[in-house]
Amino acid sequence: MDGKRVAVVGGGAIGGFLSARLAEAGHAVTVCVRHHPGSLVLESGGVECAVPVTFAASPGETVPADWVIVTVKAHHDPSAWLDKLVADRTRVVVVQNGIAHAGQGQGFVPALAYISVERLSPGHLMHRMGNRLVVAAGDAARDLDALFAGTVEVHAEEDFLTAAWRKLLTNVAANPITALTQRRMDVLASPGVRDVFRTLVTEAVGVAIADGARLSEQDVEATMDFYARFSGEDGTSMLGDRLAGRPLEYEAITGAVVERAHRYGVPAPINETLLALLRAL
Repeated sequence: MDGKRVAVVGGGAIGGFLSARLAEAGHAVTVCVRHHPGSLVLESGGVECAVPVTFAASPGETVPADWVIVTVKAHHDPSAWLDKLVADRTRVVVVQNGIAHAGQGQGFVPALAYISVERLSPGHLMHRMGNRLVVAAGDAARDLDALFAGTVEVHAEEDFLTAAWRKLLTNVAANPITALTQRRMDVLASPGVRDVFRTLVTEAVGVAIADGARLSEQDVEATMDFYARFSGEDGTSMLGDRLAGRPLEYEAITGAVVERAHRYGVPAPINETLLALLRAL
């Protein structure tokens, strides 16, 4: 695929990482941010590289792009950027946590990131593990795979609702607990915490099944195994946001579980408790 004009809305950890991979694939990348970091540096596999991207600090600094990759958190509104970036042939991909975008496939391609990357400082990222996007199946997914040209694994998913719930399981325990305790994944070793993790995931699976996702008890075990692969030094995006004083994404994660638990009459008392504590922050 020839080099394209790609705009990445959001210069956080995932946005910066995808920008680096798109630049590596030979595209002209503009990173849309609220505050210009000056440069983008990615550490991955022990190698530190400066990434050749352009920054735009306001929608007025942009022009329509061939592709727009939205990576801002679910509580941020990218519409001002999209008004300037989207033209008739623009493809828009929304890479977010939660399940809200699972049923909103009109006009954009929903995607999920299985990428562990930490923003050490503005414009300086540390890639720890993972290099995969799960995307709703279709022509756009195939074109997105070609866009990344092997720099990111793009998996097309026919049952995106189930995929979105499965991804939410990886966030529903780790994100709120690390944010509330202000500890990294070593918190799992604290007495009783692993049991709380399991309960949060088990509740979420019950709600997901009521919502139409094809999950089972096996997904609880798979999620606990997923958590076990992290080192004690690994963090979460919600922990990073709390330590930096940024708004937290709990409504898209824990809030989504609790809202649907109430909708379907499925008990989720521990998720309800954590949501109350997160809102109290």
